[in-house]
Amino acid sequence: MTDQLSHLARMAANGRMTRREFNSRAAALGVTSALAASAFATAARAQEPKKGGLMRAGMQGGESTNTLDPALAASEVPFAVNMIWGEMLVDVSASGEIDYRIAEEISSSPDAMEWKFKIRQGVEFHNGKTVTADDVVATLKRHTDEKAQSGALGIVQGITEMSASGDMVTLKLASGNADLPFLMADYHLIIQPGGGVDNPAEGIGAGPYKVVVNEPGVRHGFEKHANYFDSTMGHADQVEILVINDNTARTAALQAGQVHMINRVDPKIIELLKGAPGITIQHVAGRGHYVFIMHVDKAPFDNNDLRMALKLAINRQEMVDKILGGYGSRGNDFPINSAYPLFDDTIPQREYDAAAAAEFYKKSGHDGSPIELRTAPGAFPGAVEAAQLFAASAQVAGIPLTVKLEPDDGYWSDVWNVQPFCASYWGGRPVQDQMYSTAYLSTADWNDTKFKDAKFDEILIAARAELDATKRKAMYTELANILRDTGGLICPMFNDFVEAKRDEVAGWQPDPNGELMNGRALAKCWLNA
Repeated sequence: MTDQLSHLARMAANGRMTRREFNSRAAALGVTSALAASAFATAARAQEPKKGGLMRAGMQGGESTNTLDPALAASEVPFAVNMIWGEMLVDVSASGEIDYRIAEEISSSPDAMEWKFKIRQGVEFHNGKTVTADDVVATLKRHTDEKAQSGALGIVQGITEMSASGDMVTLKLASGNADLPFLMADYHLIIQPGGGVDNPAEGIGAGPYKVVVNEPGVRHGFEKHANYFDSTMGHADQVEILVINDNTARTAALQAGQVHMINRVDPKIIELLKGAPGITIQHVAGRGHYVFIMHVDKAPFDNNDLRMALKLAINRQEMVDKILGGYGSRGNDFPINSAYPLFDDTIPQREYDAAAAAEFYKKSGHDGSPIELRTAPGAFPGAVEAAQLFAASAQVAGIPLTVKLEPDDGYWSDVWNVQPFCASYWGGRPVQDQMYSTAYLSTADWNDTKFKDAKFDEILIAARAELDATKRKAMYTELANILRDTGGLICPMFNDFVEAKRDEVAGWQPDPNGELMNGRALAKCWLNA
C-alpha cells in the first residue's frame, strides 16, 4: 500500500491528479484521511518551484542554418531558443489572455487607432542596460523594414507612427485594430537593445536566460539571468536544447534520462511511451496545423482548377487517423479552427472526392507531367507518410502527384517559402487577424502560398477595426471562404501538440498556443529530483 500511495503522491506532485481524486483513490486503498492529508500536503510542497540544476530538452526542428535573429525564426528550435533569451511587450497566456511582459499597462483610443504601452520599470537586458521605450520603438521599426525579412512584417506594417516618451510607447495605426495587443505577442517581436539594428543575431535580450552556447543544428545552452524581473520563471540554473531531429533518437534520449522533455512525439509510439516508467505524455489541442502549400503565382499552381483538384484529392480523415493517431482534427483549407474566437462552424467541411477531383483536374488542362510535392521528416511529424498518402489518394483521381524527399537540414531555408509545392506546418496564432496577417495578407513576408487578393486584404483590414462581434465574425467567414476556394493552402489537419516529459519535471501547464508550453517549458518548469 505504501508503494501505491507513493505513486499517487508522485502523480499529484506532477499535477496529474486533483486533491479530490487523490483522496478518493487513497480511500480506496484503505488509507486513513489523516495519512492521505499528510501525503497530499507533501505532494503540494513538491509543486513549489525548486531552484537550481540543469534542465534539458531534446527537440526536433533545428538546422545548421538557424540564427538568433528573432525576425527569421521559422521552425521550432529557433522559436524555443528565442523564447528563452527574449521577451516581447506581451505574451498570451494558456487561457488566451494578455500576459504583460515588458509592457505593464495597455490602453487605446475608443476607435482602436491609437495604442499606448507603458514600459515596465527596471527590466534589464543581459548586457546590464535597462530596457527603455526607445528600445521598443527601435525593435518594432526594424521589423517594418522589408530587408529584415521578418515573419512579423504583415503585423507591423499597419502601424503608421511609433513614438517613445518617457516610459510610454505610442503606436498609431492606419485603421483601428482591436487585437493589436495580441499581435504584439508575436514571437518575432523580441525586444532588443537599440532594436537589434546593429547586430540582430547577437542574442541579447531581457529573458530569463542568457545565451552561452549557440551551435545551430546541434546545441543551445543558457545560464540564468540573475536580474530577471519575473520570479515565476527561470528556476533552473542552466537550461539546454539538444537538436535531435530523428524521432527514434529523441525518444531514446528521453527514456535514458539524457533529456527531461521532448517535443513532437511520434503518434505511432504514443501508446508505447505511455507505459515507459518515469515518463508522462502531455498533449493539448490548439491552433497548430499541418499543411501542403502551393505557390499560386507559379505554374501549374497558378491554375485554380488544378488547386481545387488537389484540395479534393486529399483524404483528411485518413490523415487524422493514420498520421495523428487521432490526436487532432480535420482541416478545411483555411488556417482557422474552433480554438479561435469568432470561428464559423457552419462552413461546409471539404471531403475527399476522387470523382470531383478528376473533373477539376481535367478542366485545368494540365499536361499530365508529374506534380512534385517536396517534404522532409522534420516538416511535421509524419510528413513523409502524409505526403505518400496524399499521392496515393490523388492517383485514384488520375492526378500524377509524386513525392520528393528533402533533407531536414536546410529545409526551412531552401524549400519552405522557396519551392512551389511543399509540406509545412503552422503553430497558429492567438487571434484570426494575426494568423491571416502573418501568412495571407498580400504584403506579408511569410505569405508562403504567394496568395494576393485585393478583396481579401480589404476585408481583413476592415475587420480589424470592426468592434461589432457579429459583423466581424461575418467578415472572417468571408475571408475563410475566399482563401478556402481560391488560395494555395491545403490544410488537411489540425494537430494536437504532443510532447513527453520525465516525472521529475514539475510545473508543467499545457498551453494551446504552441509546443513545449509555447516555448516556455524550460523557463517555467523545474526539477524535483
